[in-house]
Amino acid sequence: MKRPSKDEYVLYYHTYIEKVPDGDVVKSMNKQIAEVKRLFKNVTKKQSEFRYSPDKWSVKEVLGHILEAERIFSYRALRFARNDNKDLHGFDENEYIHKSNYNEIKLADLVEEFCSLRTANMLMFKNFTDEMSLRIGTANSNKFSVRALAYIMYGHVHHHLKILKERYF
Repeated sequence: MKRPSKDEYVLYYHTYIEKVPDGDVVKSMNKQIAEVKRLFKNVTKKQSEFRYSPDKWSVKEVLGHILEAERIFSYRALRFARNDNKDLHGFDENEYIHKSNYNEIKLADLVEEFCSLRTANMLMFKNFTDEMSLRIGTANSNKFSVRALAYIMYGHVHHHLKILKERYF
């Protein structure tokens, strides 16, 4: 799947897309599974509930946000790959986290969930045809190609793992 052109996504997501290394985006996505496992391997229960500021998400909530965005981006990609032309709604990530119970879930379960979800998404993207990857849909009143969503998914995880490393660990 080739890198999307700038007319296949909203400028806001360019910082995510530019983080994807050259080459096969699905292989890059696969490497993030090992990175997530490594990052969370020795995190204690206390560390998993840490917030660097009272108004910020905990470590578990950051991982929960990654999971939710992964699901939403992959759902959009599937809909767009099938030429579904209905405008999909956006979501408020802060409200989603506020109404979640991530701090009550074992960190190991969240990591396992990410690995399973990412594996399923990689298979989905791998099996899209070139034609499907170029299809465009609308989400939150913005146009995206299927392949742009794959790149955004990688960049989104990259972004949040960097924040975890810099501000939490």
